[in-house]
Amino acid sequence: MTSQTAADTGLRQRWNAGHIPDQTGRVCVVTGANSGLGLATARALVAKGAHVILAVRDEEKGRRAIEEAAGGADAAGRAGAVGQAGAGGAGRGRWEVRRLDLADLDSVRECAERLRTEHPRLDLLVNNAGVMAPPRTLSAQGHELQFAVNHLGHFALTGLLLEPLAEGRDPRVVTVSSVNHRKAHLFLDDLMGERRYSPMGHYNQSKLANAVFGHQLHRRLTAAGSPVRSVLAHPGYTATQLQFSAPVGLWRVVFGRIGNPLLAQRPERGALPQLYAATEPGVRGGEFIGPDGTAELRGAPTRVALAPSATDEKTGHRLWEESEHLTGVHYGLPATG
Repeated sequence: MTSQTAADTGLRQRWNAGHIPDQTGRVCVVTGANSGLGLATARALVAKGAHVILAVRDEEKGRRAIEEAAGGADAAGRAGAVGQAGAGGAGRGRWEVRRLDLADLDSVRECAERLRTEHPRLDLLVNNAGVMAPPRTLSAQGHELQFAVNHLGHFALTGLLLEPLAEGRDPRVVTVSSVNHRKAHLFLDDLMGERRYSPMGHYNQSKLANAVFGHQLHRRLTAAGSPVRSVLAHPGYTATQLQFSAPVGLWRVVFGRIGNPLLAQRPERGALPQLYAATEPGVRGGEFIGPDGTAELRGAPTRVALAPSATDEKTGHRLWEESEHLTGVHYGLPATG
């Protein structure tokens, strides 16, 4: 038995998507859900009966993803704005597609307003979407793209959806970080890389920002007595289009052409930590869920450690204040510490 086969066998014997409790009646929003980890997460939730809203930048790609996941031509007539998964396809839940461009805070506000209007109760938000290691690029509001998409857009979306989430059944916010957050720094005096920019350095910064945000959100929700739980997850090393979003060059070769075939697990496996964080009854707010294998690159979901920098209160307060300032979204939650 090869090491990969042995690892796959061990994973099947531990927590997998089959352990997800019945999700019938839950309304779930998953960002970046037209491919990769987001689509794998959405499919698993729909298979357990959830009503899943794919919040994606390209609505047509979202509709195509639903058609493919729900049984191709059989679902084509049902996979427009709202679709029912086919009996022989992805499951018995429902799908929606909503446009969300996390690089544009106006789009975030428009999406959140529509969701609040159509769904006065939300049960789950999975902050999954991301970009990785592009050349320095600015968002619609002039923010460095990785920080804008991976952190600021999700910070704003979460704040704007807290009210319907507070009305949810076992409501949770799951923010997807990375094992890379442990080797990252927050460039608090140069968040946008105006003085110095490194594609991977600023990707790592955005993943640390995710971790700091998820931890701070947990502390503030707890202090406010909110029923919403904030949980963090990371997928280990998973083969997705994220690695190929990097520009042609060293990073694309290392992560995509070489790393994916040799080390990466499939999206269905990589999505397990965020699915565990989203659905497992025993998960507590503030926990970080990742793979249990060597270096947390692959494996079954387990509780893993956040870097000390992610739980530092001074750093958390400063990032929170800066994020509210940059997005214009104020949570109204009490500061802690």
